[in-house]
Amino acid sequence: MEITIRQGDSLWYYSQLFGVPLVLIEQSNPGISPNQLSIGQNIQIPGYVNDPYNIQANDTLYSISILNNVPLDMLFLANDSLDPSNLQQGQLLQIPQKVNAMLFTDPDRYTYDRMLEDLQALQEVYPFIRQNIIGNSVMGKDLIELQIGNGAKQVHLNGSFHANEWITTPVIMRFLNEYALALTNHLPIRGVFALPLFTDTTFSIVPMVNPDGVNLVLNGAGAAEDREEEVLEINSQQADFSNWKANIRGVDLNNQYPALWEVEAERKPSSPEPRDFPGYAPLTEPEAIAMEELTRQRDFVRVNALHTQGEEIYWGFEGFEPPESEQIVMEYARVSGYEPIQYIDNYAGYKDWFIQEFQLPGFTIELGSGVNPLPIEQFEDIYQETLGIMLANLYL
Repeated sequence: MEITIRQGDSLWYYSQLFGVPLVLIEQSNPGISPNQLSIGQNIQIPGYVNDPYNIQANDTLYSISILNNVPLDMLFLANDSLDPSNLQQGQLLQIPQKVNAMLFTDPDRYTYDRMLEDLQALQEVYPFIRQNIIGNSVMGKDLIELQIGNGAKQVHLNGSFHANEWITTPVIMRFLNEYALALTNHLPIRGVFALPLFTDTTFSIVPMVNPDGVNLVLNGAGAAEDREEEVLEINSQQADFSNWKANIRGVDLNNQYPALWEVEAERKPSSPEPRDFPGYAPLTEPEAIAMEELTRQRDFVRVNALHTQGEEIYWGFEGFEPPESEQIVMEYARVSGYEPIQYIDNYAGYKDWFIQEFQLPGFTIELGSGVNPLPIEQFEDIYQETLGIMLANLYL
């Protein structure tokens, strides 16, 4: 919700009036100095929307305030040209309302376009969620990183490296919404209050690494546009793309990293396939490159990559993992019920490269159980299992 600064106002006053932590207001207005406010500047108040109201006969500003449980000064801020002594029947008034319900509601068939719509809705209400473009997919879709929090500790989470594992993206999006809602409403998540997490940790999130592939799985060959013939050829002319893990060029993005890539190249397909082709060399695909560059630019203390399925957490790579990795994975296991597995005979993944390159904790988390793509009926169970892990990333 946007308001206009008046003489004598301060961000601290807005924090008290709207009941929103000061740090969230500051983070929602990054270009404004709290000590140098100017009359007439516009300010974003997170966690609020305006509810239009038509003034009725005999209404007064005081009665409207009481009826809607909204302080008088909040009404003045939301209606800066209002003359309280000259209210007219039928006149439109904006009544600030705190958002106390989830905006994210539907995880089914969660395409790239659905994600963009939800992101727009979330950022309108929670402008402290920062958005960065870290690169583009093969088909030119923006690869989006979200940041929430202002702490020195940086942790990272990503989803949908594999196209048919798209359910990981709505898991992430629901958590983002729940976290933002808890922050603006002073609510705990599983008994943990959100604001100390926000001030301690900067959470970096790439909710959909492989948007071209996700759209292909969900919408079919037409989603490939001018690459339709190419993807049909790779898919043996089958119209069903539910088995497709790769990006739109038939490269498995989670086999693209220089961490024993040669081992994978030797035993995996040698040309584009719906799954498992590691490319003709490491880091040839723009999506994989974007993730590598993001990771080098940031100072992540650990990373999580969400995949499906198996209810397992892979946490080691060739002995490069530091001792604290085991402590962290045991907490993940405690809050999720998933099984920690240190080593598997599978290489060249994002977490493998991160562990090898930085000797810091990295984790691949296999959500749910069954056959990919997992049925949407599992979503609630998967979310509740994963919620503890995403929360742990903020408090560990």
